[in-house]
Amino acid sequence: MPSSQRLFLIGPMGAGKSTIGRRLAQRLGLRFVDSDQEIELCTGVDIPRIFDVEGESGFRRREEDMIDRLSEQDGVVLATGGGAILSAETRRRLAERGTVIYLRTSVDQQYLRTRRDRRRPLLQTENPQARLEALLAERGPLYEATADVTVDTDHGSIVSVVRQIIAQLNPQDPDA
Repeated sequence: MPSSQRLFLIGPMGAGKSTIGRRLAQRLGLRFVDSDQEIELCTGVDIPRIFDVEGESGFRRREEDMIDRLSEQDGVVLATGGGAILSAETRRRLAERGTVIYLRTSVDQQYLRTRRDRRRPLLQTENPQARLEALLAERGPLYEATADVTVDTDHGSIVSVVRQIIAQLNPQDPDA
């Protein structure tokens, strides 16, 4: 991979963007960055607190600004938040600045992976699985339209998902 490479991971919460992103970056010799972690570092508070104080709209403004900055960096695998693609400007920037990889997962897997996570403000509801279904219905078409590469993360190990991504990025490379 060239040092100017920019890979952007999109997909719903629980798709594995951070976990797979770290391994992908390591495998390709790139730097891994998580937009949510960067927002927390810059603000000094966690995402749920931002939601409490500023609401989702305040968080989305911060997210759009952070992704704008991070997506200009070379040699990076960037994991975005699940709702980052709600911004048309963010979708445009990601598409123009690098390769967008959609990590697709089923609602059932999302629920299994996130059901005990209290740090996800959008799931603090009476019926988190119904909320995940509604989010995917809204965001799924945006993920699909924005992605250059799509990989399913429901089955297989982290290593096998990373291999699939690399194979799609370099289809002519038999060693991918």
